[in-house]
Amino acid sequence: MPSGFFALLDDLALIMDDVAAMTKVAGKKTAGILGDDLAVNAEKAVGFPASRELPVLWAITKGSFLNKLIILPLAFLLSAFAGWLIQPILIAGGVYLAYEGVEKVVHTLRPHGGHGSGPAERPDEKTRIRSAVLVDFILSVEIIIIALSQVVDADLIVQVLVVSIIALVATVGVYGLVALIVRMDDAGMALMERDEAWARSLGNTMVRALPKLIRLISHVGTVALLLVAGGIFHHIEAVHHVFEGWPGLLVDGLLGAGIGGLAVLAKTGVDRLRRA
Repeated sequence: MPSGFFALLDDLALIMDDVAAMTKVAGKKTAGILGDDLAVNAEKAVGFPASRELPVLWAITKGSFLNKLIILPLAFLLSAFAGWLIQPILIAGGVYLAYEGVEKVVHTLRPHGGHGSGPAERPDEKTRIRSAVLVDFILSVEIIIIALSQVVDADLIVQVLVVSIIALVATVGVYGLVALIVRMDDAGMALMERDEAWARSLGNTMVRALPKLIRLISHVGTVALLLVAGGIFHHIEAVHHVFEGWPGLLVDGLLGAGIGGLAVLAKTGVDRLRRA
């Protein structure tokens, strides 16, 4: 009995060693998309009244956890029984991300375009939360699929643990950082009330820097949407062959902007047909 117990401990230790090593590899592979995820979700979470920032962020975070609970078992099932479906799903998500990115650019350049002479209406809170959760779902699919591809040859228990750890980091880590960003002004105000000169100076800098940081995050989030979308298309073998030797970021940006532009034009055409 003791020998069996120690053998079980050895097996668990070996499994955890494999999980640690493969999580490190999968983390490196998904680091770029996690950075994009941070920029995109930070951009989605800012711009609300101060009293609603944390409640809205919590609503988006809960939606992100639910997304992971839906995606994780489906990803394992697809990998085991219908691996051919993974790429079409990623491509469909890429089209949506590209559309979101180009639409944001269009609305920035032409805030009243296509909506008459009155001012464009800002989406309400629930609409923005739904949009953020949907974008999180698509980004989560890509993060989980990339992580899974790094451990596809490992035992099932190792696959589940590694991919689940990456998924947890993608939610807790990303939205934890977003919460710090959106509440930076509160921390700055607290520092400004202290007696130390350095604290007041730092607090004043933080408060003054937040609006600029939010604008920067908004622009970075838009670029990230286009790059993530373009990266999905760039990984298609035929497309990758066409652009072989080109700088990766340039290709991702061109593909994201081009396909997003086509998606926006198609959506505009459908809307006009419906109105007609």
